[in-house]
Amino acid sequence: MRTITIANQKGGCGKTTIAINLSATLAREGRRVLLVDLDPQGHCALGMAVPENQIDLSIADCLLRQVDGEPLELSRITWQIAPNLDLAPSMANLATLEPQLGAKPEADALLRNLIQANAGRYDYCVTDCPPHLGLLMKNGLRAADEVIIPVDTGYFSLYGLTQQLATIDQLSERTGVHPRVRVLANQYDVRTKLAREILAELRKRFEGVVLNTIVNFNTKLKEGASFGQPITEFAPHSIGARDFQRLARELMTAEPAATPPADLLRHAEKLAADAERLLATTATLVDKRTAANLAGERAKGSPMSVLDEAFSAVPAPPARASHAMGRRDNGPPTPAPTSPQRMPDWVSPTAPPKPAGLDLNAAARPAKTIFALPSGPRPVTPHAEIDRKIEAIYGVRQEGDTVVFRNRRAEASEVQIAGDFNDWMPHTTPMRRTADGVFEARLRLPKGRYRYRVVVDGRWTHDNANPAIETNEYGELNSIVEVTR
Repeated sequence: MRTITIANQKGGCGKTTIAINLSATLAREGRRVLLVDLDPQGHCALGMAVPENQIDLSIADCLLRQVDGEPLELSRITWQIAPNLDLAPSMANLATLEPQLGAKPEADALLRNLIQANAGRYDYCVTDCPPHLGLLMKNGLRAADEVIIPVDTGYFSLYGLTQQLATIDQLSERTGVHPRVRVLANQYDVRTKLAREILAELRKRFEGVVLNTIVNFNTKLKEGASFGQPITEFAPHSIGARDFQRLARELMTAEPAATPPADLLRHAEKLAADAERLLATTATLVDKRTAANLAGERAKGSPMSVLDEAFSAVPAPPARASHAMGRRDNGPPTPAPTSPQRMPDWVSPTAPPKPAGLDLNAAARPAKTIFALPSGPRPVTPHAEIDRKIEAIYGVRQEGDTVVFRNRRAEASEVQIAGDFNDWMPHTTPMRRTADGVFEARLRLPKGRYRYRVVVDGRWTHDNANPAIETNEYGELNSIVEVTR
């Protein structure tokens, strides 16, 4: 089981929204998921329509009873939200955990012990932490295999991220637990210049740590929470649902390969051994039958015997000469003759005489050439022509007074263009889908040089079909188009 903790000491960055929707999306992808709420506010239960007045036992009871020596089964507190998705809710009494246990040794290992005892029941455990550093967050961090730090693309995000990374480093030094840290850009508004600048700064400063997926600002996420539904149920075809599907699949790519059980491996080995014995027996029977058939075909007077005689009548090549290199057995290679010479008889392009009595209806078939050398120029693959046609299909080009942008983005749902010509506002220039995975935009631009980028489902990138690029002030690539008329 992989334990993923959602943590950030800065409030308002969308931790609970991410925890709920990531858990629901992983469950939709067929994974067994446990969502643990470590925030005394109990917002995970609220966001999944679990009535607070019906919660008798919570995660606080599981953690406290470990200390009392009377462990409580996790199954007694969990609520089934959807197929493959269980919730371990919290209540206000969770806030009393730190005053009661703060001074006890290993108090920050309670959640880890509980998760390890139930590791066989789930594939993922997603933990939502409170927005402040304390015993509850320490429990979440110590239990984690991975920590996702959601960062809203606002002014205070970089400062809060730095604090959270320092907290994880300090805890790792003390406990020896080193979870993998990932940064998730959340509530990203592509329309604002500040958001784009902060995202570029995040990727530059924390290269290799920032997740490729971006969770865009989407009102459907907030509306779904108000109705007590994850985005997978409230708006499964929205941009928000698509973003969380990408996030889940990006995390799932790091899943270790499944190890088959020992009894399954033994059964597979037995089947393989049986298959080898069956193949060996079948091959022996086939060989015997083939040999018997050949013996019958080669009986005296059969067509097979006549063919053997025909091929044996073809004269063998001379023993001391080679027409290819002009080499003799007892000397160094000699150069090939430069003047036309008669080819030896044994490489003559005419077929050898047929033995008397051999009639294979040769008159009905065209005569074959024996040892014929290739003639004429060899065909050349027109790579340059193919490249020219590909460039004409994708990229950017001028057609009269119109500039045509065409991109192939097979997995994209929405593609836009932002550049000097639209004040870098991509929502004003959406590309139209013209074929399966092909997007196109046609603009009338005055003569001049323009910088632009392609926005694929909220992610900014350069035009990979346009070789004209330059580095911008954020360390990323802008594509270039020059309108000549």
